[in-house]
Parts: sequence; structure tokens; C-alpha cells
Amino acid sequence: MRNNTIGSLIWLRLMRFTNQSNQMSNNFLKRFDLTTAQFDALMQIRTYQPLTQMMLADKVTVSQGGISRMLDRLEKEGYIVRKHIWKTKTISLTEKAESILEQAMPEQLAFQSSFFDDVLNKEEQQTLYALMTRVHKHSQKKELPLE
Repeated sequence: MRNNTIGSLIWLRLMRFTNQSNQMSNNFLKRFDLTTAQFDALMQIRTYQPLTQMMLADKVTVSQGGISRMLDRLEKEGYIVRKHIWKTKTISLTEKAESILEQAMPEQLAFQSSFFDDVLNKEEQQTLYALMTRVHKHSQKKELPLE
């Protein structure tokens, strides 16, 4: 670890936390028969519906192929409907999804918030949020290296 910069150590810590949090959330969301990725997709659809698959893919952390499979499952389970409007296929939630999210959302948000509420005071949380927002905005300005 001697060759690591503080930036690389922060990145590693964030990656480990994200992976651990996602694993714990997957276990937590089993009671609703959802994965973390499905919950995220349903929340994004709820916020921006109706939206296209491409729009949804830009908002979630699932690959384009993965999102197709996820949407197929969510449609089969009765959580979403896809409609053709001329050349565009849009995605919207069903009443079943709205009902599940009404239950799952407050519980999932409380579960995730507990990671921070249990160890950081309000001022520390606000500082962490401000710093992560600044890093995130900066990362959005960076160009991706060409392959």
C-alpha cells in the first residue's frame, strides 16, 4: 500500500463500501423480491416515467444488455409495462410496482441511511455529501480514455 496515493485509497474504500452496501441491500430487499439494481431501476422509472430504455440505462448502473434482461423480468413479474408510441418504446410502472415501492422505499432508505447515521453526526454527513458531490461533478467533466 506504500505506493498508493490518498486518492487511490479513497477510491478503493468507496468501491469496498459500495460493494458491501449493495450485497447487504440485496439481502435486505429479498423480502420484497427485488435486487438492488431492480429497486434502483424501479425508482428511476417512477421518477421519470414514461421513459425509454436508453434513458433508463443512462440513469442506472446496469449494462445495456443487463438492462434488457432486467426489464424482461420486471415486465414478466408485472412491475412495468412497455408501450410503443410510434417508433419509441416507453416504460412505465404498474400499480403492483407502485405498491411494492410504497413499502420498500422508506425501509430501504432508512437501511441505507443507517450506515451514515450510526457513525457520523449531521455536520459530518453534510461535509461528506458536499465533498462527494464535488468529486462526482468533477468526474462528469473528465473525458473517458479512448480504447
